[in-house]
Amino acid sequence: MSPENILWIVFAVIVPVVLVLDLGIFERRAHTIKTKEALLMTAGYVALALAFAVVIYFVLGQDKAFTFITGYVVEYSLSVDNLFVFLLIFTTFAVPREYQHKVLFWGIIGAIVTRGIFVASGVVLLDQLEWLIYIFGAFLVYTGIRIAIKKDGEVDPKKNFLFRFGNKHLRMTDTYRNGKFMVRENGHHWITPLLLIILVIESTDVVFAVDSVPAILSITRDLFIVYSSNIFAILGLRSLFFAISGLTNKLAYLTYGLSAILTLLGLKMIFASSLFANLTGIEINIPVWASLAAIVVILGIAALASYLWPPKKKDILSGETKDKSGQ
Repeated sequence: MSPENILWIVFAVIVPVVLVLDLGIFERRAHTIKTKEALLMTAGYVALALAFAVVIYFVLGQDKAFTFITGYVVEYSLSVDNLFVFLLIFTTFAVPREYQHKVLFWGIIGAIVTRGIFVASGVVLLDQLEWLIYIFGAFLVYTGIRIAIKKDGEVDPKKNFLFRFGNKHLRMTDTYRNGKFMVRENGHHWITPLLLIILVIESTDVVFAVDSVPAILSITRDLFIVYSSNIFAILGLRSLFFAISGLTNKLAYLTYGLSAILTLLGLKMIFASSLFANLTGIEINIPVWASLAAIVVILGIAALASYLWPPKKKDILSGETKDKSGQ
């Protein structure tokens, strides 16, 4: 059995174990996850990913380990921006905090499946149709620019097709019914708004995957590295949400940092490809550590700028503009 196949087995064991522990321990009872608990959980998930990177280092070598970490950082960074959308969804539908972890947990289950389909499809397409690398690269550049110029309030969860369809055609309760997805009342089965919100989360994750999968494919086409780094980042998304949900507005310039990262990855995907080298005779080799360093530096600058020069921001609920003193 090859070393990579052994790692596939290890990975296939770790993910279900983590999910079972999460469901059996953290979801044993619905409760509001405090910041301290969320930070500890986040640290645990990050430590798990780093430990897996160490295993990759000893089994597959330094390059694969650095590639895994780079992909993990990219996916985790993109996830931070997506957390605002989750916060907007929960705020729009007034989801009690004690049920939010449950929604995100089942959302992650679906994301594991959809990411696998996206990753496998992307790797196969690039292997079979090399010219698609230009389309993927151009899409990343376009996405980076779109993120930089998008306006606040463009996302409206109530306009989600699945929610509108379910709200119109399905028998739904008017309350969350103690966090249940479905109840039987008056001789009929009723779904609760919580089930529809999970569908909204799932559908938005598909949109997120359209951005994140090409981003990591710009770093490597190794199916194991791409998928495992994606899933490890997704596993820690729930705890990260509760750890920084109150800080998302303070990371004011994060979107510009992510815009720069996606644009750079798109350009790298195009100009560092073998197809570009064959067409132009110019070979550009960008080491993985350089990509990782650039990503970390960009995120650091965005975070520092957000701290030093916080702009006036709008309250999510009221839409009123406030300065940094809250006035």
